[in-house]
Amino acid sequence: MNRVACIILDSAGCGHAPDAAAYGDLGANTLGHLLERVDGLRLPNLAALGLDEVLGYHGRTPLRAGAAAARLTAHAAGKDTTSGHWELMGYTLKEGLATFERFPAEFVLELEARGGVRFLGNEVASGTEILTRLGEEHLRTARPILYTSADSVLQLAAHEEVFGLQRLYDLCQTARGLLDERRMRVGRVIARPFLGDSAANFQRTGNRHDFSCRPEATALNRLQAAGVTVIGVGKIADIFAGSGISESYPAPSNAAGMAEIARVWAQRRESPHFLFANLVDFDALYGHRRDAPGYAQCLRDFDAWLGMFLLQVEPGDLLILTADHGNDPYHPGTDHTREQVPVLTLGLGRAPVDGNFTDVARWVEGYFAERNRHPLPSHHGSN
Repeated sequence: MNRVACIILDSAGCGHAPDAAAYGDLGANTLGHLLERVDGLRLPNLAALGLDEVLGYHGRTPLRAGAAAARLTAHAAGKDTTSGHWELMGYTLKEGLATFERFPAEFVLELEARGGVRFLGNEVASGTEILTRLGEEHLRTARPILYTSADSVLQLAAHEEVFGLQRLYDLCQTARGLLDERRMRVGRVIARPFLGDSAANFQRTGNRHDFSCRPEATALNRLQAAGVTVIGVGKIADIFAGSGISESYPAPSNAAGMAEIARVWAQRRESPHFLFANLVDFDALYGHRRDAPGYAQCLRDFDAWLGMFLLQVEPGDLLILTADHGNDPYHPGTDHTREQVPVLTLGLGRAPVDGNFTDVARWVEGYFAERNRHPLPSHHGSN
């Protein structure tokens, strides 16, 4: 079998990036702070793949045979899910995606006209806080809630039963089209459906859907062209707007994502395949909410699952674990943090050195090129 799995622990950064001060993130260290400050937090399987070495706990945990680890630094501007994943797959944005404090009035009016709605909000807010403030008004009026964050996102929240889930998706698709038409480089339009009947019990559901702008060619496209089946798990297909994805298995939670990873991996396909997964709960449920105990438990749960998954990783397989940015629950605010990320590998065949996000694409492409005895294009695009 020729197979690679790359699993993104969304937001699991390992210390502020060299340019973190420009983002207000000096001192951020998602994994380091959690391991230092959450009593009793131990991650033995991640440590055995090299996490302890990356975080400076040299010699504390023996490395598993064939494991090696390093730190990666983003060169793309911003600290966004979209730019992080794209760069991991070889496409580096030289210009950051657009961010807004408020979306322009003319744009909002046009979107309202096309969607047949009137919005509440149009402000920077956290997803839970804005539901507390505006959710009950939404129930009375059925007006969807428009908001954004420090990331390049336009988010639309609406009640699944009062507004309708498909209607919310259609409105998000309309927003995506209008942004692209106006060349407003917003990375993602995110549908944020929720349920509940009052501010006391509003809860976002697992039916989130992201409508991303489309990247230029990435390693995913080149792998596909070379006959490799690219399998996205979680929100991978959303992040790449379906480009370069052969099969997609959405997963609303880490538990669902880990189950899909294990299921696909156990199929033991004979054709070459690349399993690319995002586990979102670290970021969405705990990082943004600055919930350190929740984040720590999420890491424990993943580490326990990883111990079982490693039993299915065979000689000749390549496993890569990494992240797309940070989201330090001990850092002020509720936004992502500009951090380096750990990269933990098993079966790479050589020890990685501290480098760039694009190294992941190079390793994955190199693995299949070597196994298939024909080179893949080595060009990594940028805008």
